Amino acid sequence: MFKQVMKIKPFTRHIVFVPAYKPPDQVDYQNLLDFLRKHEKLLILTGAGISTESGIPDYRSEEVGLYARSNHKPIQYQDFVKYPKVRQRYWARNFVGWPRFSSIEPNATHFAIRRLEKAGKVTSIVTQNVDRLHHKAGSENIIELHGTGYIVKCLSCPYEVSRFELQEKLLKYNPDMQSSFTMIRPDGDVELSKEQVDRFRVPLCPKCEGPLKPDIVFFGDNVPKDRVNKVREEVSNSDAVFVLGSSLTVFSSYRIILQAKEESKKVAILNIGPTRADHIADLKVSTKCGDILTELCDTICT
Repeated sequence: MFKQVMKIKPFTRHIVFVPAYKPPDQVDYQNLLDFLRKHEKLLILTGAGISTESGIPDYRSEEVGLYARSNHKPIQYQDFVKYPKVRQRYWARNFVGWPRFSSIEPNATHFAIRRLEKAGKVTSIVTQNVDRLHHKAGSENIIELHGTGYIVKCLSCPYEVSRFELQEKLLKYNPDMQSSFTMIRPDGDVELSKEQVDRFRVPLCPKCEGPLKPDIVFFGDNVPKDRVNKVREEVSNSDAVFVLGSSLTVFSSYRIILQAKEESKKVAILNIGPTRADHIADLKVSTKCGDILTELCDTICT
């Protein structure tokens, strides 16, 4: 029976951000096991669905995603560049949310991916997430498709700074800034009152006094061409693509699947709910990554 093959370990932490799902069965386990055994050069593509188990909500999940829980819409790149008030609101929220966001730890899925990497099964990890949980789990060959919240850059000159270092400066500028919040967002910001935002002192570049922006590809912006080319190279160097926790809604991730299929590579998807690539994937399992991936690694990596 399934439970004799897979000894599922209960994982209840932060379950509030994980959408409803059907637990994996023996067929799911065997299909994914066969896929992992067959391929020795996996490109793993991860999305927000693997970070929900660490306490970071995704955007689109039914009932528990950010869109379902609030009227919040992600910041648009052009608005951030054009309007000082938009930057003020973003940085105020990000400043308050940063201590919690930066302290979040990787979960079983991140560590399972690292085990596959150490076993020589993974050639690269392409992540849509900006939370650096793969780094915290010890993974090495990581391409951050949409950048990272851990680095901040000037929009007017080459200056860049660690987000931790910037936080220390912001603490000096805004010593009385406080907030009580119940939910952090995927990019690390939180909800604040208009009064709190209006009195926040916005960071400027110490070199040229230009606006500072986290090294994140905001909605409406483009993934840098050199990064796109690096991902294309990694797809070509792999023999299969394994998608974990992504709906593949945005084209920057979906085109990875399109390239893989153009190059006749197999694609497996492990994600709760439908994805944009279900119709072209060779294997789709709809369940929580943490409920099945650790047990697969126990079999594959021993």
